[in-house]
Parts: sequence; C-alpha cells; structure tokens
Amino acid sequence: MMKSLDRYLFAQLFAGFVMVALALVCVLWLTQSLRFVEMIVNRGLGIGMFVYFTALLLPNFLTIILPVALFSVVTFVYARLNMDRELPVMRACGMSNWTIAKPALILTAVVMMASYALNLYLVPKSYELFRELQWELRHSASHLLLREGAFNELSSKVTVYVRERTKEGQLLGILVHDESDQTRPVTLMAERGVLVEVEGSARVIMFEGNRQLVDRHSGKFSMLYFDRYTHDVPLKRQAATERAPEARELMVHQLLEPEKNRLIGTHDYGKFIVEGHQRIISPFLCLSNALAAVMFLTAGHFSRRGQGKRIMMAVAGVILLQVASLGMANVSAKNLDLLPLLYIATVLPIPVCSFFMSWNKKRSAKSVARELEFAAQADSMKEA
Repeated sequence: MMKSLDRYLFAQLFAGFVMVALALVCVLWLTQSLRFVEMIVNRGLGIGMFVYFTALLLPNFLTIILPVALFSVVTFVYARLNMDRELPVMRACGMSNWTIAKPALILTAVVMMASYALNLYLVPKSYELFRELQWELRHSASHLLLREGAFNELSSKVTVYVRERTKEGQLLGILVHDESDQTRPVTLMAERGVLVEVEGSARVIMFEGNRQLVDRHSGKFSMLYFDRYTHDVPLKRQAATERAPEARELMVHQLLEPEKNRLIGTHDYGKFIVEGHQRIISPFLCLSNALAAVMFLTAGHFSRRGQGKRIMMAVAGVILLQVASLGMANVSAKNLDLLPLLYIATVLPIPVCSFFMSWNKKRSAKSVARELEFAAQADSMKEA
C-alpha cells in the first residue's frame, strides 16, 4: 500500500498529467485536422466520418505528447512543492530523494506501459486504417462531393453543376457538359439524379431532363428529352493499384525486416529499421525526462529565491536529450552501423540522473532543518 504522502503526491501528478495531456491532444488534433477540411468541402466527407478520420491520428500524437506532458507535470509539481517548502520538510523527516521521487516514478512506469502499447500496436493499426481511408477517399469516385452551386470538374473535359445535394446523396438541378468528343460536345440537364462509381468511371444517372448535342462539322443542333438517362464519365486515375506503406503503419517485426515487403524500396531500408528501433527505445524517454526533472528539483540546497534556474536547467537538459535522440535517428538511418548511438543517446541520461540523485541524498536531516530555520527567520525579518 502506498503511504498517505505517496498518495498525496501521486494524486497531484496524475491529475496534472491527465489535464496537460488532454490539452496538448486537443491543440494538436485541432491544428492537424485543419489540413483535412478540404475533404469535407471537396470529397463528401461527413462530420462524423471527418472526426473518425482525424481521430485515427491521435495515437501517433500521443507518442510525442506523453513524454512532454510527463516532464511538464513532474517539473511543475515538484517546483511548487519546493516553493511551498514541502520538499525540505520531507527531507528534514529523513526522506531520501528516491523516496520523494517514488510517486513520479510510479506514474512514469504507467506512462511507459502506455507508450509501449501505443508503439507496438495502436499506432501502426490506427495509422494503417488512416492511410487506407485516405487512399479510398482520394481515389474513389463514390466519395466525390459535387459542391452545391459551383461548377465541378470531374476530369479535364467534363464539368458538372449541381444546384443542391440532399442528405440521401440525391442531386437536384443537374447540368453536365462533356467535351470528350471534340466534334460533338454534349450538354445534359436534369431535375434530379445520382452519381455512382462503376468499373473505374463516374456514372451520372439522371431523371426528367434533356440532352443537347451540337455537331460542329454540320452545325446541326439536336435535343432529346428523357425520363431517365445514364452518362458515363471516365476519371483520371493513378496507374498504381497498390500503395507503398509508410513506416508508421507497420508493426515492429515488419520494420526490422523491410526486405520482406516488396513495396518498400531498398533505399528506404535504413529508415524503416531505425523506426523499428525507435518504437522499442522511445518509451525510455519518459523515464529520462522524469528523472531529469526530479534530479534538478530535488538536488542542492533550498533557496528562497525560487527554482527558476533549476527549471531552466531541466528544460535545457530535456531539449538536448530530444535533439540528440532525433539526431542519432537521422544519422543511423543513413548508416546502420551507428544504430547503438541511438540507444546510448536515449538511455544514458537514466544512470547519470540516478547517480546524482543517489549522491545528493547524503545530506543530513539536520542540515535541511537548519536551512528551513534560516528561511523562516528571513521571512519573519522581511515581514517585520
């Protein structure tokens, strides 16, 4: 059972972590979802499908957000405890740095398990669904939205105008102008109709309208009234029928053996292998960040002037760690012989921070109590 003090610290850390993580997720989701607004306007994506489509990116965001949120919360909570003189009191009671850091380390273990769940399963599965849905929306005419009150180009020679589109997908007030045959351009008008995809082409089925045709050689104009008429429109399509996978949508074992996937180019093998190793090692960034924050905020003597310098040192250390990790990943992708440097850059801060935390615990409870006494006397003199 956790002691009451441990529960007190853990409750503050956990509540702060959840709030910071949710705030960062909302900000990232909002900024990233704006890139796909055009799919609502041009591709017929409903609001519900749009939310689902963009929500598939959230697991990928969380792998970036979790270490940042954890570091921010640990830094804030322990800095506030220091300013409120709760940490010096804990030291005066004989608690070591490791005992004080215990709640933060428990939260770190939870976050690391969540990171592994994301890296090993949720991220590749969700991103694979995202890419498949994105591919379908971009290459399927069934998801094409004809904008109301605007001329829509289905191809370089076919233009469609729709006055209104109902919730059921029915088109009202249709005009289709087709110049596929330059000598006999066709214009069709109808009261209502639908757009469907059939064997690689867009088929417009119209009701209660007319078909107008002009023969440019003879100059003869003809009009045909119809109750039902079908007009096929060929669409531009990419030649490739298979899409090459991205690294984020593959499982770790697939990333470590890219040569087994024929759709991956040999020049991309290094990038995929490094991505696989990053999935394995990146959760340890959570532990490195948490230990860095705790080390800087529990080390040294109590200061009434605040913890600004220590906080800046912790932030600088974590930024340096992130830069080193990204730099080693880029270098290793070009030369796989340097791959051990990626592990060193990520894991090295853990023993370093652990050493300084253990070395700093040798301060006696009497010295800490003396610091608190001096601080209290200084406060009373200031008030006087």
